Amino acid sequence: MCGIVAAAAQRDVAALLIVGLKALEYRGYDSSGVAVLDNGTIRRVRAKGKVREMEALYLADPFPGGTGIAHTRWATHGVPNEANAHPHVAGRVAIVHNGIIENHVSLRAELQARGHVFTSQTDTEVMAALIDERIGQGMHLREAVLATVRELEGAYAIAVISSDEPGRVVGARRGAPLLVGVGIGENFLGSDAQALIQVTNRMIYLDEGDVVEISRDSVQVYALDGRPVERPVYESELSTDAVERGEYRHYMQKEIFEQPRAVADTLESRIGPHGVLPNIFGSDSEAMLERTRGLHLVACGTSYHAGLVAKYWIEEFARLPVSVEVASEYRYREAVVPVDTLFVAISQSGETADTLAALRESRRRGYLGTLAICNVPESSLVREADLKLMTRAGPEIGVASTKAFTTQLAALALLALELARRNGLDPQRYAALCAELQHLPRALENALQLEPAIIALAGEFIHHQHALFLGRGVQYPVALEGSLKLKEISYIHAEAYPAGELKHGPLALVDEEMPVVAVAPNGPLLDKLKSNLQEVRARGGRLIVFADGAAGMDDMATYGAMLRVESGGSFIAPAVFTVPLQLLAYHVAVLRGTDVDQPRNLAKSVTVE
Repeated sequence: MCGIVAAAAQRDVAALLIVGLKALEYRGYDSSGVAVLDNGTIRRVRAKGKVREMEALYLADPFPGGTGIAHTRWATHGVPNEANAHPHVAGRVAIVHNGIIENHVSLRAELQARGHVFTSQTDTEVMAALIDERIGQGMHLREAVLATVRELEGAYAIAVISSDEPGRVVGARRGAPLLVGVGIGENFLGSDAQALIQVTNRMIYLDEGDVVEISRDSVQVYALDGRPVERPVYESELSTDAVERGEYRHYMQKEIFEQPRAVADTLESRIGPHGVLPNIFGSDSEAMLERTRGLHLVACGTSYHAGLVAKYWIEEFARLPVSVEVASEYRYREAVVPVDTLFVAISQSGETADTLAALRESRRRGYLGTLAICNVPESSLVREADLKLMTRAGPEIGVASTKAFTTQLAALALLALELARRNGLDPQRYAALCAELQHLPRALENALQLEPAIIALAGEFIHHQHALFLGRGVQYPVALEGSLKLKEISYIHAEAYPAGELKHGPLALVDEEMPVVAVAPNGPLLDKLKSNLQEVRARGGRLIVFADGAAGMDDMATYGAMLRVESGGSFIAPAVFTVPLQLLAYHVAVLRGTDVDQPRNLAKSVTVE
């Protein structure tokens, strides 16, 4: 969602905060702003649009000051405009906020009854007014923040400054990430390590309910009851190079091409010549996995599609029942939990609000235990799960997820293989599957060589407004992911269906204006898929077939465009066939001139419901 950066330093911080916002712009980009204490006066600049719009206003009239807060917004309450942009100011207080305050309406009414006049539509301004009111009653800034957050219902990460206390920033978090960057003679707050890595690699990850006060010389964390608490300092492994675009036109393109390395890193030291290595899910995993008799996989968006692929794998190889659910739906129904069911939460950021809430909800439902598959080691999801497996994708800046998906597939493949071994999979087949998985990075490299052919193919899409994606079996989730990528970044309406469902409705949509993309690796369902594709061609549909190099699809070339993809085997084919679909979506979006890395209305890490 939105991005926060704050600083208490000996040097002027406004330009520094703007640099941090640019690193966080993938989290929110409909407006931005900076507020700095300049000789005890709050100086503020805000603008609708990208950070560069606000930066231009600041550069036209720069201001000094060593204490400041900054924000890049993804709108929840109130339309994107300057009045609703953060920071919000009330009296002597300025605040930035990620999340949603659910009881803001009643709090706003109470404040209005006491004479407060609001200038925005946001829930954030309510917090600023409450904190300012309490400072007026004699509280220090930290005390006022503590008293205010105890009243709040919902999710928040905030950073607050007061003109009464120059040199101090107070932050707080519940349900949204916030961390401290520990420097020398300066300290920082951020919603993501990427905002702070330019100034420090030493981080403190705040726990739920923490309130923190920073100055240039000190950091003190408090529990919600006001008691001082200790939180460890970590050295982040993130590098500045990892968040640079380099030679690539967009971050998404860079991240597509990083997939062989990211998947190799995810598999490294986890699978060897004799199979999956022990204890890769944690020191307590052996007994839990031995007892596992079923799994519930819960995730959102692209991570949900990864879970759907894993369902096929685990049920086929381990013979265990698997259900896969969208986290936002799972939370609000009473799922039946069979005895010895493992709850698996899948998330790129580890801070996705619905997935995190589902993990917490699972604790009252009697699961055997919880497993997090995630890309961020210090995230709330990882810290709260019993078992964990990190995906090692590295930073993913593009909003449309690419390498996070394929590394999730690699991690889930390891889980499927480990469960299969424990549940009696034939040793020879187990060894063959392990060897196939180890070949995945090379197979991804081969798939990337299709980019020139896909660039030529992309031109067929730019004048269409609709597309269908088809797959059968384990490739149906891959079709879902391909359609999601196309709609996310090109704004072409795309839908995915199991190919066998064509005649149950979607075939009515097929005509010469409807490109139909089919994922067609070799396998027992190939002939049935070919029959479905002939139905499309008979209705005048334009077919684009991604076929296995060994699939015997030559006869389909007469029905439309066909690209050969060397899958490397049926087990890893879902990950491999994902790559050309990512490239197709990317190059269609480039030709249509959309904002590839920051598509409209979307944000990278969805930390609110």
